Amino acid sequence: MSDARPPQRIHAYLHQPALAAAGLVVEEAPGPEALEMDAVVVGAGPAGLACAIELAQQLAAQKARGGGPGEVNIAVLDKAAELGGHTLSGAVMNPVALRELFPALADAELPLGREVTSERVFFLTERRALRLPPPPPMQNHGNRVVSLCEVVRWLGQRAEGLGINLFTGFPVRSLLVQGGRVVGVRTTPTGLKRDGTPGAGAQPAQDLAAKVVVLAEGVRGALTQAWLGWQGVGSASKPIYSLGVKELWSVRKPMGFDVLHTMGWPVPSGAFGGSFCYQLDDRTLALGLVVGLDAPVTNLDVHRLMQRMKTHPLYRDLLAGGECLEWGAKSITEGGYAALPERFSGDGVLVAGEAAGFLEVSSLKGVHYAIKSGLEAGRAVAAALARGDTSRASLSAYDRAIRASYVHDDLWRARNVRLGFKDGWLKGTLTAGLSTLTKGRIPAGTLSVESDAEVPRAVVPAEAFAPDATLTFSKVDGVARSGNATRDDIPSHLVVGQDVPPAVAQMLVSLCPAGVYEQDGERLRVNAPNCVDCKATDVLGPRWTPREGGSGPAYKRM
Repeated sequence: MSDARPPQRIHAYLHQPALAAAGLVVEEAPGPEALEMDAVVVGAGPAGLACAIELAQQLAAQKARGGGPGEVNIAVLDKAAELGGHTLSGAVMNPVALRELFPALADAELPLGREVTSERVFFLTERRALRLPPPPPMQNHGNRVVSLCEVVRWLGQRAEGLGINLFTGFPVRSLLVQGGRVVGVRTTPTGLKRDGTPGAGAQPAQDLAAKVVVLAEGVRGALTQAWLGWQGVGSASKPIYSLGVKELWSVRKPMGFDVLHTMGWPVPSGAFGGSFCYQLDDRTLALGLVVGLDAPVTNLDVHRLMQRMKTHPLYRDLLAGGECLEWGAKSITEGGYAALPERFSGDGVLVAGEAAGFLEVSSLKGVHYAIKSGLEAGRAVAAALARGDTSRASLSAYDRAIRASYVHDDLWRARNVRLGFKDGWLKGTLTAGLSTLTKGRIPAGTLSVESDAEVPRAVVPAEAFAPDATLTFSKVDGVARSGNATRDDIPSHLVVGQDVPPAVAQMLVSLCPAGVYEQDGERLRVNAPNCVDCKATDVLGPRWTPREGGSGPAYKRM
């Protein structure tokens, strides 16, 4: 008789603290010294800037026709010290939404980057690469390889030219609400010491009053989560996520095609994911690895897997003689259509971009959905301000516009593709194939899945890894390459559960790509200044909350 025992299993949700909604939604009017704004946009990513730009353009058109609400003040607040500093993405972009936002500009005047004319897809084993025909959703001819933070900086310049107030280094800590209506926002105070008391040069929080607030804060937005919970807005299925780790390399030669995607090794058995490599220019590659956070083991370490990936002959040849310039990490929304909120609007508030879940996994696309949703949000806000009515009934025009757009249609057609892989690769591949061939009609209905934190995880020891500091790097090296300059004595922004057991602590140590968590015997130690705001542990463990402006990464070309 065998004495082998089944592996110990944990459920992450049992040790995850509740969302700190009490501090994120505050029943209080803006203070007497509040800045008076008509519209406040939280987040200066593609969605937020597109919203502000289209709002300003619509207001100018109303004024030219002799109408509109008169003088309107628009503010965009972002937690990064500089525009684009926290913007990380693959990114191969469909240019359709950017063209719609700027119909008078030629493509040469837009930040569209390199056009995709050639691509490759491979299935990897540890030593070999089998070339596959690109599946229809991953065919990118006509799309553009872009640096997303450079796109954001370009959009910021256009926004400033339209008289929009851009406030970088101002994260929003709270939504201010009265009687079920959002009436403004409150920023995060700065200069606090680790114990929360004011240090030298400390500045208090700033209130901004607004007739409408647009939440465009990106993946796992804390305010968005809090507002949805406060209003009881659900979804057909639980949101699920992946974690992507990305590097930017200067290389000696171009790879010979524009876009590379792989599946298979080194993604562990039972996990969903793959790698990408994009040719930004002849001497610059953006490469990364994305793995689903529903992997059923406690030792998932996407950073370590990414470093192993680069030792494959395919990648080793591409990077030979090159230099890693930047490193970053970001969680990615994967729930798709089934995880979309039942509504995207409320009294005095809209939700746009990846904060709302507008990302389609099978095609690896989200940027043009973010811009399109921001554009439609700007139109809805402009019309509501002109009517003098920013109630939910008035702003629900945004919901109707989204559901009538390609954002909704694309996500509906692919609604079961990612969810089908929850039951393994065989069923997932079959589901994906049928869904693609029938444009979403088969399988009928919409699958529903558990959240990532509810997945039972086998307790598996972490794997040893020794980087060579030339091709492969430690997590500390990665954080340095992210440009992270967070103060060492900043208060922790991570809310950790009580009595975290060793197996859960091990999971967090492995999972975090920035080395925020360390296991000290039975204790979990938290090095909050290391955090690059990837939000991965917000999915499975300690909750992320807004911290002092300018903290976190400072991406330059990612």
